[in-house]
Parts: sequence; structure tokens; C-alpha cells
Amino acid sequence: MDAEGAVDPRALERELQAAVAEDERRDRENAAKLRALRQRLPSYEQFRNIVLASHLKPLEKKDKMGQRRSVLWNPCAAHAKAPQASDVEIPQELDGLPGTSAEFHRDWRRCLKSRKLKYQFLLALGGEALGRIFQADLGYGLLGEFLTVLAENVCHEDRDAILQILQSLSGTKRFGLNLDLLSELEKESSRDLFRKLRSMSRGDWTAGHPSSTAGCEAEQEGSLMDASLQKETEEERRVLELMKCYQIN
Repeated sequence: MDAEGAVDPRALERELQAAVAEDERRDRENAAKLRALRQRLPSYEQFRNIVLASHLKPLEKKDKMGQRRSVLWNPCAAHAKAPQASDVEIPQELDGLPGTSAEFHRDWRRCLKSRKLKYQFLLALGGEALGRIFQADLGYGLLGEFLTVLAENVCHEDRDAILQILQSLSGTKRFGLNLDLLSELEKESSRDLFRKLRSMSRGDWTAGHPSSTAGCEAEQEGSLMDASLQKETEEERRVLELMKCYQIN
């Protein structure tokens, strides 16, 4: 509005366009997450890359060059088509990611029949979405199921995503009560999960980075190692803080 209280139609139009663009981005990324789930990708990094590239459109026939090329533009998709040892299949009735706790409960109980599939489902949603869905209440029994599923399937590539999920869940209401209601088996799963997270150290930085006796290269390598150690220390501190939240001794 201006000084006289009149509405600026151009400002309103810009706000409307921004809101529409945000809705389109959210819908596009949710659709990409579901496609990535169906492809049964072996790591969270590949899943994340597909979501980040969700705004890209495939080339049409008229856009293709006359020269034949043997290089695939999407190696992740090609890798996903290779035979997999996993028997995970995304059920057809799961036609979108949930936006509410009621939708989550429906999909979690009715559509997701294996723990591996539930694990991929949690990663697809991510910590931010889970924290938003369960902001009011996580629901009895779910925390224990989440910890069990994560403990059984955690891998190094998914470490950051799992830490984010744990961080978001710890901020939900009545988290302490849900923690107290964990069964002994679920508490053991929680301890097992954090043991695995701590063992997945980033300290293997030197693997694949041979040392050099040259002065300049040695100095650069030393700086990179210092940065790597600092990052590892910060991540270790983050894990320790989460262990306190989850009452892991």
C-alpha cells in the first residue's frame, strides 16, 4: 500500500506469481521424489541429485543434435534400470508424498510393507517435511519404528539425511514422552543407530588423496586436511548433541 492506503496491484501480482512459483516448485519436487523412489536408487546422493534436477526438462526430438552420441545425460536413471538385488517395489497406490500426519499414517501402515521401503520413504520426505508433518504430535509408536528402520538400513551416503531427520524429530511436541515409551528393543535400535552413525567417520579423508612432497601441494593438502578434520569435529559434536536428546549414554 502507498501512503494513502491504496493497494499496489503490481506488488500484489508479484506476490501472487511468487506464491504460484513456490507451489509449482513444491509439486515438482514431490513428483521427482516419488519417481526417484520408484527407481530404487542405491544411495541418497543419487536420490538428492534427481530432486535437485527436477526443474530440468528432457530434450524433445527437435532439440536433438544430428550427431549420434553414446553418452547418457542421466546416468542415475540408467544405473537404476540395472538388475537390483533388492526386492523393494513402490506400491502403485502411493501416488504422492504425504503432507499431513493422517496421510502419513495411511501410507506408512497400508502401502509400505517392508522396512527397506519405509527407510526410503523417510529419506524421500526428509527431516524438514517430517518435522512439519509431526510438529503437533509424532504419534504413539512411530518414533520407535523410525529408529528401528533407520538403524537397520543406515549407510554412509545417507548419514547427513538421517542426522537431519533425527534433529527434526527431536523438535516435535511430546518428543520426551515418545522417548520414554520406547520398548527395550527400540531403545537398543536407537543405541545401535548412533553407534553406526559415530562409526561412519569422515576421517578417511586421506583415502584417495596421496601425500605429496612438493611444497605447494603439501601446503594445499594440509589445508584441505585441516578443513576436513574441522568438519568431522563439527559433525561429531552434532551426533553427540543428538545422543543427549535421545538419551543415549
